[in-house]
Amino acid sequence: MSVSLYYRASRAMPLTNAEMATVDAAHMSSFPYQDEESLYLYDSSGSEPDEIVAGSTKMPLDPSRALPVIAHVLDAVTELHRALPGAQWHVHMDDLDVPWDENDGYVLPGMRDEGLATALGNP
Repeated sequence: MSVSLYYRASRAMPLTNAEMATVDAAHMSSFPYQDEESLYLYDSSGSEPDEIVAGSTKMPLDPSRALPVIAHVLDAVTELHRALPGAQWHVHMDDLDVPWDENDGYVLPGMRDEGLATALGNP
């Protein structure tokens, strides 16, 4: 069974050219694992009304890769959230909503726990 992280943002105003460039840059940002999904943004044609960004990322089944992939993708979504003012965001991992924190952005408990990462086989 696979688990995916889903993210979407909506607002009445469409993306500006500068915001589109930010979204494109986030989509193309470096990723630590060549054989895993990174930030995947859907084609905007046919999207929901007012939707400006939407995407999903399938999480790896290998627990040693799960935390760094989750951290990387949530960091990228956090950057997008901060770069797109006035947007309403919904970020969730299947049925689990990922809360927004003004200081830390999108994080899950234990996501940056070095002890947990080491226990899962991630140096």
